[in-house]
Amino acid sequence: MGITDCHVHINPLWEMLPHARALLGTSGPGEQIERYLHDPQLFLNYLDSCGIDRAVLVNYVSPQVVGYTERANEFVAEYVRADPQRLIAVGSVLPSHPNPGDEVRRLVDELGIRALKIHPPHQLFAPNGYVDGSAPGLRAIYSACEERGIPVIFHTGTSVFPNARNRFGQPMLVEDVAIDFPNLTIVLAHGGRPLWTAEAMFLARRFERVYLELSSVPPAKLLEYFPGLERLAPKLLFGTDWPGPGVKDIGENLRAFQALPVSREVQEAILLDNPERVFPRVPPS
Repeated sequence: MGITDCHVHINPLWEMLPHARALLGTSGPGEQIERYLHDPQLFLNYLDSCGIDRAVLVNYVSPQVVGYTERANEFVAEYVRADPQRLIAVGSVLPSHPNPGDEVRRLVDELGIRALKIHPPHQLFAPNGYVDGSAPGLRAIYSACEERGIPVIFHTGTSVFPNARNRFGQPMLVEDVAIDFPNLTIVLAHGGRPLWTAEAMFLARRFERVYLELSSVPPAKLLEYFPGLERLAPKLLFGTDWPGPGVKDIGENLRAFQALPVSREVQEAILLDNPERVFPRVPPS
């Protein structure tokens, strides 16, 4: 059992809108990612050099803000075939899809998608939009994920991408989902940083199946963002958000995390045990 990075972006960059692609730059990670997209083994070699066993490859549909279309699902499904034991495919279905529940089942049953991503600031809807009718298709999406036993990863916190609507990134909007779908595993990506970390911690404490993922927070500042991190260790997941803005290297992030003044038991829970629980090596049948 090795370390899992629960939030990595191996995405079809050729679909990105120019202003979104510019945020990644053309050197450092921005240059690396171009090579890795066409050679999964090269990316796996990079993970080896960083000390990472498995990576959760977060893809989502966002035609208006980022540019990704539904083809991102086929892209990531094909990419992980290079090593499905180490690479975990995350896909996406918009609530405006004509048959969103059936599409979730297709992604899981036919493409092998292992989790679903909801990015409210980039997809321009509230994660609880099924309650007020603004995004009714979400109910079918969450129900299908609950039925198939796959987690839903919610972006929580802000985004610097042009045209992102950050009000939709407030973690408390996910509370309705946790209540209405009690058997659904929920991951709060980025822990609501920087504005709503206390809300994210509250939800992870309150709900048995809600986890808080630590990506896109400078590892050296995690204890500032999340006071009492050690007490919440059974609900925390390590992630980097590489190659997102400000995230230069997966291995560098991992080493900074391992240098935190927390116990070995806490480190093992966040790096090893909890990811195996949320993203098991054997997919649910």
